[in-house]
Amino acid sequence: MTVGTQAATIRRREKRRLLGRDGRVAYVFLAPWLIGLVGITLGPLVASLFLSFTHYDLFNNPTWIGLGNYHQMLVDPAFLQSLEVTLTYVVMTVPSILILSLALALMLNQGLSGLTVYRALFYLPSLLGGSVAIAVLWRQVFGVSGMLNQILLLVNIHGPSWIGQPSTALYTLVVLNVWQFGATMIIYLAGLRQIPKSLYEAAQVDGANTLRRFWYITVPMLSPVIFFNGVLGLIRGFQVFTSAYIVSGGTGGPAGSTLLYALYLYQQGFADYNMGYAAGMAWILLVLIAGLTGVAFLSARYWVFYADQ
Repeated sequence: MTVGTQAATIRRREKRRLLGRDGRVAYVFLAPWLIGLVGITLGPLVASLFLSFTHYDLFNNPTWIGLGNYHQMLVDPAFLQSLEVTLTYVVMTVPSILILSLALALMLNQGLSGLTVYRALFYLPSLLGGSVAIAVLWRQVFGVSGMLNQILLLVNIHGPSWIGQPSTALYTLVVLNVWQFGATMIIYLAGLRQIPKSLYEAAQVDGANTLRRFWYITVPMLSPVIFFNGVLGLIRGFQVFTSAYIVSGGTGGPAGSTLLYALYLYQQGFADYNMGYAAGMAWILLVLIAGLTGVAFLSARYWVFYADQ
């Protein structure tokens, strides 16, 4: 073996030794994340999948019942009602938030003075809206003696208990969710700042009015942001729990009008101790959200425009 060959062999061995040491160091730093992934995410995920095929009441050992929980969902009126209420809630809230936040972002993008103050004020509800305190306040606002009815009394209108009427209770939750438009608006505002002004100037020279500039420039250039906000809103909409729990007192009433899916799942798992059924509901929710998100991504190819395409 020549001296050059020996030197190359020594270098390769040293390189492997250094890579092995660096790899061990990397795994040491990754260990907290890996432990959290297995112990907090993957472990409970697999456990919940197993429990969904069992009857489990938190106090006794799980009993295998196969697809019994899933069969029960098909004939459970409360489950079907919670699914209907949640779908109605999502259909009303997601488009409303997208439209309202876009309108305000367009207004703020016009170069208003005090823009920083307006952004902070509009974003504040997003920080507070998910809290228990705001949900309690919302219950007082729409109660029979709440602020809304006090305002209506000024014009001699005696309003009902908006959260006590099955026909209006869900709308109070929709308004509460739409009120938290700040985060979506900020993302829109950032997207609007990325649209080249030269596009608007060229369209204006060609005689395009404000509506045409909005439809043929703003909407296509902003479509990735609209898609992003829409998917996030869809996912969040199916997971709403706090506001429904506080406003309805944990019952989903009146007459199940605010029985959102997450609230019914909580009732099954932690009020009725039917944890196996609740685990099955959680997996149905996961599949439903994943399916709708997949449909959204499939549809994106037909209406989402990327500048580098």
